[in-house]
Amino acid sequence: MAQPERFDVLVIGAGPAGIAAACAASEVASVGVVDDNPAAGGQIWRGGTPPLRDRLAARWLQRFQQAKVTRIHGTQVVARLEPGVLLTERDGQPVELRYEKLILATGAREQFLPFPGWTLPNVVGAGGLQALVKSGMPVRGKRVIVAGSGPLLLSVAAFLQQHEAIVPLVTEQAPWHRVARFGLQLPRLAPGKLLQGIAYRWALRHTRYALDCWPTTAHGTTKVEAVSLRAGQRTWTEACDILACGFGLIPNLELPGLLGCELHNDAVVVDSFQESTVPGVFCAGELTGIGGAELALTEGEIAGFSAIGEKQQAASRFAARARQRRFAQALDRAFVLRDELRNLSDDDTFICRCEDVARKRLAGFTAWRAAKLHTRCGMGPCQGRVCGPATQFIFGWEHESVRPPIFPATVDTLAHRPTNETD
Repeated sequence: MAQPERFDVLVIGAGPAGIAAACAASEVASVGVVDDNPAAGGQIWRGGTPPLRDRLAARWLQRFQQAKVTRIHGTQVVARLEPGVLLTERDGQPVELRYEKLILATGAREQFLPFPGWTLPNVVGAGGLQALVKSGMPVRGKRVIVAGSGPLLLSVAAFLQQHEAIVPLVTEQAPWHRVARFGLQLPRLAPGKLLQGIAYRWALRHTRYALDCWPTTAHGTTKVEAVSLRAGQRTWTEACDILACGFGLIPNLELPGLLGCELHNDAVVVDSFQESTVPGVFCAGELTGIGGAELALTEGEIAGFSAIGEKQQAASRFAARARQRRFAQALDRAFVLRDELRNLSDDDTFICRCEDVARKRLAGFTAWRAAKLHTRCGMGPCQGRVCGPATQFIFGWEHESVRPPIFPATVDTLAHRPTNETD
């Protein structure tokens, strides 16, 4: 087993929030940054910089490369061994990481809502498809329909078109009046976002953008061939080779939950300096609420400065954070999921695709724990990361607790015990 590694500040996650936190804290402290990807950037800056945000990404990625930090890639956090010690796994082997202060910047993942046919091959997450294309998946000449909710849809559609996919339609479940109100607020809240939106829409000027519209069924035999859509009382079917579907983002709260951080409304509760209710544990980025890269960067800087005791520098970012949070709140109001989506699935639709648990098997339960015990819902390889949020949205079930391991791990790692520092 590798020897324990020790840091003044340990950052979990190398997306925008983690990068900013590491850069801030590294000015006076030894800093380690852990990420399960082979390179920094997280989901948003994975495999290069996204269109229309390349300058921001390039500037921060360059700064991160020049910072005096230890980059620990290809590593997943499995559990907490004791206060100040995390158990991680790298190349199938257990590695202890010890720290004085901890900054969590674990980001978010896509929200999936089950509907008939959603388990067909080539029905994928919108952001997931973008990541696959960045990793080399060809989409040239493929007919891709992008559906779901949130500004990410337009970004993904523009990216796919840039890679020579055919994108005839983007559907947004939010009603036009909420999206229009959001657009009218952008000049005041975030003029840069308005320019981004205009640029995306111009790039997609030959693509139809259908508001008040959502997918109801994916059709196909060996893979998706078409998707049925609903807009108001109208339903119709569109042919496609790929259906990219995502209903917003949800924070990755497993690690802060395991550490005992207080959670409220699907976010970690933090004070003005980004410190959670667990002393010495700071949280930044999507963990404290979905708000985009700019807010994540600002919160990351505040967390990094706070972790090393530079409260004055941290406070100098408060005004920017407040402005960016107002934008995030407007975003939440505009793209809140409509009630009709709770009934997209029918009795035979798999809610838990890992364990093949259909909706009709869950209908008699009133809580997540009972459903897990009787049906194995949430006990597959994804450990409830897909079906958990789906059942929370559909049935209103809350997740009572988080238990290790956070990710699947080898038996050697699970059997590991803390190193005796006096040995």
